[in-house]
Amino acid sequence: MGAGAVSELAEHQQQGGRGRNVTLGTGDYFTVGNTIDPRPILIVTGLVQEARIAAGPGMAVICSSSSPAQLRALLTVVDPDTIRGVISFGVAGGLDPTLRSGDVVLATEVLSGDTRWAAGLSLGDDLIDRLTSGRRRVVRGSLAGAEEVVTKSSCKAALHSETGAAAVDMESHIAAAYATEAGLPFAAVRVISDPAHRALPALARAAIKPNGQIDLAAVLRGIVRNPATLHALVSTGIDFNRALRSLRGCRDYLIGTELIDSEVLVSKAA
Repeated sequence: MGAGAVSELAEHQQQGGRGRNVTLGTGDYFTVGNTIDPRPILIVTGLVQEARIAAGPGMAVICSSSSPAQLRALLTVVDPDTIRGVISFGVAGGLDPTLRSGDVVLATEVLSGDTRWAAGLSLGDDLIDRLTSGRRRVVRGSLAGAEEVVTKSSCKAALHSETGAAAVDMESHIAAAYATEAGLPFAAVRVISDPAHRALPALARAAIKPNGQIDLAAVLRGIVRNPATLHALVSTGIDFNRALRSLRGCRDYLIGTELIDSEVLVSKAA
C-alpha cells in the first residue's frame, strides 16, 4: 500500500455487492440489509498514530503520511469491490473558535473548492453516550479539505468565514471523492488537535517524516536554532496528545455506527 500504510485488504478480498446502508458491528462480519458482508471498511488516516488507533478486525487502514498526493496514489490501488465503505478518521485543525482540542466533529459534509460531499452516518444513543463520556464534546458540522496544512490562525479564521466549516484536514475531501466515484458510503470522524486560535509552528509540520512518524532529530535541531519555538511546540504537543486520547475514545464509532450512502453535492461557481 506504500509508506505509512497499515492494510488488512489482503485478508478481505471476497467480492460482493455494494449496499446503500452499512451497519458496523463488532467482529469480522457485518450486515448489509439482510445479508452478511465480510468486507472491511476502509479507514483513511493521515498520521501513523491515527492508523494505529483505527487498526483492528473489519478495518483496512491506509495512512497518507500527511501527503495528499500519496493518499491519492494509495487509493488508486484499492479495489472498491473489496470494501464496503470509507471513513476518514483522525485529527483536524479547528476552524470554529468555540471548539477546543479533544472535541469531536462528526462530519455532515466535506467541502473543497466548489464541491460538497455529503457524509452519511447514524449514531445510536448508547454510542453517543460513550463518545461524550469523560470530557469529550461531540458536534456535527462540515469539514474543509486542504492540500496543505493550515498553520496560521488568521488563515483558519478566513477559511471558517468562507466555508462555515467546523474543522479542516487534508484527507477527508480525497476520501469523499474516492467513495463517491466508487459508489460507496462515506463518513468522517475528526478530533480537534490545534484549535482555531492556535498557530502551528512551522517546525511541527517540517518534523513529519515521509512515513508519517515524527522526526525527533529535526525537532531538536529546530529548537537549537530557534529556542523561542519551544513554547509553541510544547503547547502544540499537549493539544495533539489530548486529541489522540479523544480519538482513541472514538474507536467505538468505527464498530458501532451505521454508514449511510450519500450522493455528491456540487455547488456552481459564480
